[in-house]
Amino acid sequence: MSTAEAPELPLPVTAQEGATDAGKAPPRKRRRLDPLTPPPPASEFPPYTPRDYFRFEIVHRSSKSAAKVGRIHTPHGVIDTPGFVAVGTNGALKAVDIPWADAEGLQLMFCNTYHLLLHPGPGVVAAAGGLHKFINRNRPLITDSGGFQVFSLCYGTVFAEVNHLKRSQGPSRHKQEGNLVVKVSEDGVLFKSYRDGTRMLLTPESSVEAQKAFGADIIIPLDELPPYHMPQADLQASLARSHRWMARSLRTHLEDPRQQAMYGIIHGGMDLALRLQSIDYMTSLPFDGFAMGGALGKDREELFWLLEQLMPRMPADKPCHVLGIADPKSIPQLVTYGCDTFDSCYPTRAGRHGTMLTPDGPLRVVSGKYKTAFRPPVEGCSCHTCRTHSLAYLHHLFKANEPLGPSLLTIHNIHYMTNMMEQLRQKILNDEI
Repeated sequence: MSTAEAPELPLPVTAQEGATDAGKAPPRKRRRLDPLTPPPPASEFPPYTPRDYFRFEIVHRSSKSAAKVGRIHTPHGVIDTPGFVAVGTNGALKAVDIPWADAEGLQLMFCNTYHLLLHPGPGVVAAAGGLHKFINRNRPLITDSGGFQVFSLCYGTVFAEVNHLKRSQGPSRHKQEGNLVVKVSEDGVLFKSYRDGTRMLLTPESSVEAQKAFGADIIIPLDELPPYHMPQADLQASLARSHRWMARSLRTHLEDPRQQAMYGIIHGGMDLALRLQSIDYMTSLPFDGFAMGGALGKDREELFWLLEQLMPRMPADKPCHVLGIADPKSIPQLVTYGCDTFDSCYPTRAGRHGTMLTPDGPLRVVSGKYKTAFRPPVEGCSCHTCRTHSLAYLHHLFKANEPLGPSLLTIHNIHYMTNMMEQLRQKILNDEI
């Protein structure tokens, strides 16, 4: 499906289609919107004013790079930056109870609107008192718009695209029934639920309304996620649509802020000119922070090149989040460009599949050489897992398919990431990086 296809805007009609009664006006045809129609100008929005419920405090700027140490103040606590953000797709960290993760230093947690929209639904979460009460977490939360998951159903993820995973692994359970995205229009995205096939329309307004019901501290406007390989004309149209959608999302948010901050998303794929165009427009609007989204490169080299070009153009007094990138090899370099927070499901997924993150690289506990390794899994690690169990025991748990194994490794990996971020903050304070 081409994102450059001109969407249709319904106009009022004065007679039913096909009516031929004398004296009645014939039905009017729907006009097509130019796919490159610009979004509303910044002059149509109020200027940004500081919020008493959301503030980005810069503690120190490195003398060696653009790295900085900061503190994001939210209604549910402080987020130290640079910081790691764990992903709890359905309002839960897989295999780990939230208090366990919090005990290992996790401050900000990411939840996905798409999945929570399908189940249990915004009404249930709102009736529980909001997402914080529903999942019993009194620390900061961030929710996305639902767009990432919806467009992944349409295009697949960038990771899958550039690594040809769809050919080697076959369709996911979400795609076994075919493309679940029915139509992309100026209104929004019409898609079918992977749970029961129900058709649902996700619009910039309905996405924000759902996130209002959830009540996260930081929310995200609806955007379009184009694939890595996309014709230039389609990429330009996609960017224009994302800008229009995010402007509509921002309008809806500003009508009822509810002590929530909204981050605008920078798009444009690997096209530097489009990325800079996106920065110029998005930073002209009264967003509380920003996020780097869309295709950020097929490998780490492209990722670094892109962010090195973009970050100097970003406002230094507002936090900048990197969407979907939070691996131990990428974060240290991205921090030097001035990026503040990073989310990814990689650390927790790696733990569930038997990999511990260590300073020496990934450690696969199922390896036979660890069968009699009666020692702490990672020397010097102070996490619950490494203080309590031996590497040999973890090896046994995974070989025996015991559910405790994934839980213990996930706890360790969350600790590893939060500890790594703490060390990076200290190096910045010392002007070492």
